[in-house]
Amino acid sequence: MKKSALFLFALLLSGIILSAQSSKSLHDFKVYDIYGDPFDLADLKGKKVLVVNTASKCGLTPQYEGLQALYEQYGGDNFTIIGFPANNFANQEPGTNEEIVEFCTANYGVSFPMMSKISVKGDDMHPLYQWLTRKSENGKFDAEVTWNFQKFMIDENGNIVDYAAPRETPDSEKIVNWISSSN
Repeated sequence: MKKSALFLFALLLSGIILSAQSSKSLHDFKVYDIYGDPFDLADLKGKKVLVVNTASKCGLTPQYEGLQALYEQYGGDNFTIIGFPANNFANQEPGTNEEIVEFCTANYGVSFPMMSKISVKGDDMHPLYQWLTRKSENGKFDAEVTWNFQKFMIDENGNIVDYAAPRETPDSEKIVNWISSSN
């Protein structure tokens, strides 16, 4: 009886360890930047990362200005922002990657990394956003993308920490405190 209980405990423990070892992080993904070049998110190890789905024709589009200001203030060796244009909400990002770059640069001086346009919800959701939004993949919580400019906070080890709703501004206390805190 003791042997079978011990065996079951060992089996359960090994399953928990395997589950923890197999969980993904941001660093397991490769994407394409807005110019079509491969971008390995493993290159961001050691940095906090704010992942944001963006759109050029949205009422929240002026958040680009706040994102850029946040990037200018905190960006560098310890923090970055990554923008992912997406056309999932009311056709508010209809442009090509080239048009998006031109818009972001001309109107907001965006210099933080922008990635190629992807889908952040639905049947064609990008694998990165599947990880960001599903507890079964990120191990933390479910966080459906509800609109443009939803922000996901990722720690230096590539683990999801929290998220901010689309209307929460980039300079909100929640986001700034997270960037400023040491883990």
